[in-house]
Amino acid sequence: MGKHALSIAFGVIFLLALVGQSIAGYQVFLEEQSSHGGDPAPYLEFITSSQFLVDVSENWQSEYLQFFLYIFATIWLVQQGSPESKKPGEEGLGTDEEQMVHEHAVATSPAWAKIRGWKHTLFSNSLLLVMGAIFLLSWLAQSLAGVVVFNEEQLAHGEDPVTWLQYLASADFWNRTLQNWQSEFLAVGSMVVLSIYLRQRGSPESKPVGAPHGESAVSG
Repeated sequence: MGKHALSIAFGVIFLLALVGQSIAGYQVFLEEQSSHGGDPAPYLEFITSSQFLVDVSENWQSEYLQFFLYIFATIWLVQQGSPESKKPGEEGLGTDEEQMVHEHAVATSPAWAKIRGWKHTLFSNSLLLVMGAIFLLSWLAQSLAGVVVFNEEQLAHGEDPVTWLQYLASADFWNRTLQNWQSEFLAVGSMVVLSIYLRQRGSPESKPVGAPHGESAVSG
């Protein structure tokens, strides 16, 4: 477990938080059903409902958008003094030697790092592509579940349901979306700036305690 403790720990925390959200959400759902004179639905029905899915997916898509944009931005943009940034002057994709590709690959390099062609290009951008794909799929799931929930509320108030495209242009969809996006952008920006001046001994997300404030691309 020691070699994989970080991924295991966050996997367990994620599952506990997801279960906790489902339980708390189910209680809120039962209270709403009771207040409207409806029959209580089983827990399994709730966690497979559009209402639960939209709450989960709208958080997932904002998180993966955050990572997608941050990975892309840190290729080309730098922040003097931040351990989250490359050093000024190192913007860009880097040389083949720095990236250990093609003739600069070592024996233990991944196979697709050693070759040329589309496989190499795909592997060279695989992290960004996968993060972007998960973001888009989560956003699609949010929109599909969201339109179901929205139309249920429309019908409950005697109003006409909307199509999926109409929902994509609605204030409800963008309210759900942007309230998550702005918090993610704030968190990332705060981490970049605060890590210039503040330290956490032993964390690779922080510079060494004694590192100058203006030093970039170092970790403790």
